Amino acid sequence: MEIVMTVSFLTTDKAPPPFSNYSQAVQIPAGARIVQVSGQVGVTLSGNLPSEPEQQHELAWRNVLAILDAANMDHNHITEVTAYVANHDQVAIYRDVRDRMLQGARPASTLIVAGLANPDWKVEIAVTAASLDP
Repeated sequence: MEIVMTVSFLTTDKAPPPFSNYSQAVQIPAGARIVQVSGQVGVTLSGNLPSEPEQQHELAWRNVLAILDAANMDHNHITEVTAYVANHDQVAIYRDVRDRMLQGARPASTLIVAGLANPDWKVEIAVTAASLDP
């Protein structure tokens, strides 16, 4: 029997609405298993770094999702995303790729524009995911 976790997506008109496709807040139920994925960048398994920004964004998300898969989770289990993009011109690419990879899921989200540890990296993505399944 599969246990379906129901998270609460909290919305209030007493705070500004989201600027794009994410939730104001997500409440995780008691007893949920929590997985925190460290920041992932857009490199291949062999460590290759594509020069195209969109490819780096897609790889970073694929790396996040591969780690979640190892925990028997997927995009629907993500409750929070913290993402760093290297330049303001990457924000639209980040949002487009995020929306494709999350396939309609709307976790809480924070996006920061800042320099990354490697100047060639365009994006780094960390997530928190939750599940009631063991």
